[in-house]
Amino acid sequence: MQLIGLTGGIASGKSTIASRLDELGAVVVDADRIAREVVEPGTPALAEIACAFGETVIAPDGSLDRPALGAVVFGDAEALQKLNGITHPAVLAASTARFAAAAAEDPAAIVVYDVPLLVESANEYPFDLVVVAHAAAATRVDRLVRLRGMAEDEAERRIGSQASDEERLAVADVVIDTDGTLAQTLEQVDELWESLRS
Repeated sequence: MQLIGLTGGIASGKSTIASRLDELGAVVVDADRIAREVVEPGTPALAEIACAFGETVIAPDGSLDRPALGAVVFGDAEALQKLNGITHPAVLAASTARFAAAAAEDPAAIVVYDVPLLVESANEYPFDLVVVAHAAAATRVDRLVRLRGMAEDEAERRIGSQASDEERLAVADVVIDTDGTLAQTLEQVDELWESLRS
């Protein structure tokens, strides 16, 4: 099995790359989906969150009240660190189990871990290669405004709250430049796939 870390800032084209790799035959594991699953009702992580932050962060239906939790941890580094101390190990355990399952099914599998917060997360994954989706900040702001209907200042704030381009590029083994056309991006992904398979 080869384990590939795929990361990139918001609106960097990471999902387009993950989708293409999936089409080509990679096993794509989505970190965001796992992060939601590990805090579903009945999970140990959700119980820990309720214990750490109080019942006010639990919705009436027993699920995590994300806006309420966000209000508690946003701008409070200590609270955010406490939350990450609960969720990051749970995500690590669940994602590691997915990688192992993919390897058991096909020892030659190319597993792509689609992980937006690779740089921000404290988790250590045994990646064979780290791929970074990269587009200029202006391109990403434009995409957020045009495609997601976000206000420009909100788009800039969201980009600014994530790891910097320099921090992401510092961990990259491969950079896929997504500033150009979709066809140009997909061509780079296809080249990456060929190099992974050879």
